[in-house]
Amino acid sequence: MSLEEVNMTEEAFQKETAMCRELYQKNKGGCAWGKCKTCGVIPLLYKLHKGVFVEKEEEIKALKKEVFGDDKYL
Repeated sequence: MSLEEVNMTEEAFQKETAMCRELYQKNKGGCAWGKCKTCGVIPLLYKLHKGVFVEKEEEIKALKKEVFGDDKYL
């Protein structure tokens, strides 16, 4: 099975990133699983939704900033 065959829907992607965004803001950069700064959930969701691997540290930080709206806790 290729990555294109398992892409996450836009609706699921938005729902999951919204949950991360809410916890990021509410808990000042963390949730029950750890700290947003070192978390791999956002890059994983992006990979599942867009089919693109984001691996470079600066690209991951930029992606998280885009999702969270700021980089205050990153």
